[in-house]
Amino acid sequence: MATSTPTENLVPATPSRKSTPLRCFIGALISASLAIALYSLTASITHAFAAQPLPRGSVATANIAVAVRTLVVGMSTLGTTIFAISTLGLLALGIQLVILNLRSGAKLDESA
Repeated sequence: MATSTPTENLVPATPSRKSTPLRCFIGALISASLAIALYSLTASITHAFAAQPLPRGSVATANIAVAVRTLVVGMSTLGTTIFAISTLGLLALGIQLVILNLRSGAKLDESA
C-alpha cells in the first residue's frame, strides 16, 4: 500500500494553465471593475461619516466613534488599493507577455 506525503495532498488535481496576455487582460478588467466599485463604496462611506457629527456625550464615546470610522474607511481603502495594485500588476504582466511573444516570433522568423 502506497502512503502519501503531506506535500502530495497539496498539489492540485487539475493541470495548471499557462498565462496568456488575454487571460491577464481579462483578469485586469475584472480587478479594475472591483477597484472602481470599492472606490465608490469608500467615497460614499466617507461622505456618510462626514455628514454625521461625532457624539458629544463623553470623551470615551468620541474616541470610540473616531476609531470605528478610521477602521471602516481604512479597511475599505485597503481593499480598493489591493485591487488597484493587482490591476496594474496584471496589466504589466500582460504587456510583458505580449513583448516576449513578439520577440520570440521575430527570432523564429529570422532563423527560418
